[in-house]
Amino acid sequence: MSDALLPLLIAIPLLAAVFPLLLGLRFDSAGWPVAMATSLLVAALAVRFTWAVSPASSGPQRLVHDLAGYPAPYGIELVGDGLSAILVLLISVVAVAVLIYARTTGPDSNAFYSGFLLLTGGLLGMALTGDLFNLFVFLEIVGLVSYALIASSDDGRAAYGALKYLFLGTTGASLYLIGVGYAFVATGTLNMRDMASELAALGYGDPLVQAAFGFILVGFMLKIAIFPLHTWQPDAYTYAPDTVSAFISALVSTTAAYALIRIAYDVFTVDFFAANPLITDAVLLVASVSIVVGSLLALLQTELKRIFAYSSVAQFGMILAAIGLQSETALFGAVIHLVGHGLMKATLFMGAGVLSSAYGAQTVADYAGLAKRAPITSGMMAVAGLALVGIPPSVGTLGKWFIALGAVEAGSWGVAAVIFISTLLTLTYIGRLLEALYFTQPATDDDTGVAGDTGDATDDGSIVADGGADSSTAAGLDDVVPVATERVVVVVVLALSTVALFGAAGLFAELLDPVFGRFFQ
Repeated sequence: MSDALLPLLIAIPLLAAVFPLLLGLRFDSAGWPVAMATSLLVAALAVRFTWAVSPASSGPQRLVHDLAGYPAPYGIELVGDGLSAILVLLISVVAVAVLIYARTTGPDSNAFYSGFLLLTGGLLGMALTGDLFNLFVFLEIVGLVSYALIASSDDGRAAYGALKYLFLGTTGASLYLIGVGYAFVATGTLNMRDMASELAALGYGDPLVQAAFGFILVGFMLKIAIFPLHTWQPDAYTYAPDTVSAFISALVSTTAAYALIRIAYDVFTVDFFAANPLITDAVLLVASVSIVVGSLLALLQTELKRIFAYSSVAQFGMILAAIGLQSETALFGAVIHLVGHGLMKATLFMGAGVLSSAYGAQTVADYAGLAKRAPITSGMMAVAGLALVGIPPSVGTLGKWFIALGAVEAGSWGVAAVIFISTLLTLTYIGRLLEALYFTQPATDDDTGVAGDTGDATDDGSIVADGGADSSTAAGLDDVVPVATERVVVVVVLALSTVALFGAAGLFAELLDPVFGRFFQ
């Protein structure tokens, strides 16, 4: 039956995480094949699940599975609908892309791939659970594995970033659990659907209910990295291995933001916001500050990975603003922006990893003239960067447009203005990157014989930087490190997907209409 897809999507990567370690006792490189086979299977199940809940399938648009046959509210319930299907697809696609990227230069440790599968399973569990405490369990799995993967770099600063993330991430999870505890005391249930009914009967003005939402909100603000609770994110993203940076930047905060949307609208509902205007105003204020400050902090950075990290603070501020606006239009934009942000950040961090591996580029100044040496990767980073700004045609345009439109429809002109200001600031720091890539000459560059985009390999078939000609020979650069072609291909595919999704608003609407019909009934 279709509902069996829900436990399979979670159980397969969690159980498969054991095999890289077991097979590693006999085979040194067992981790990557196991992780790739598992991720491909999960991706196939994700496509099947999405079809099952889509209106085109003529089937139920909401799947429910009671674990071990115990019905809710006594047992744990897994729930799948159009909203969760979008996130499950994003997780599965990014997981496969990151593994392809990691094949030649990723970590050799089998333990790394066990952690990768555990993280994938935890993210899928967060997307599909219908139980608040079960969500906490998956939130902890995601957090603990993320700390370990970030610290897996040889750079000692990665351990510092992971330790900071550990302290703040644990604090966020603890605050969330306190909020769930308050909600349980008030309602006597942990099932999301059952709790929504109990909260409505109890009254949204009850101090216990308000406290529960407040703790849950602050806990997720730490996990999502909303200003001023964002301080773990820059170091974690910057010093983690490139493969890990791409994976967690695309999915970890994204899934936490999805969980906040699910709880805010499926459990507390729009009636809670209507009954508590001060809480609504506080959410919009914090979100607006995060949007502006995150953009300003990104503008002040020189190291590229830190620019992208601070950019996420601003982008997730827009998601939080959409939650507080109580607008179907804005929430539609928030979901699109979640998907777009995941794909854009995966592209940008992978592209940065390619250029860092090949040329040692870390700061914006290091990118001077690299578009001549690495035209494909540079071009795809430019595409993803412009999508982040919101330049059409891109998925970034759709997300920002609908959030801003929802703000205008709700009469929140201040939020719309903040989004416009952030877009200008984003254009500024992405413009600096494009200027360095295309219009700045490197200090030691020899312009004669610079390699262009002439092919996929050298004449002898060796792997090359950017999938083009052997730029180390052509440019006279002895310190250029070759990069496997598939890493560049992944960057190209993800970058082009941010453009292709510009035309997918109708598909998003088909999947989300039944869900939003429940949220805004």
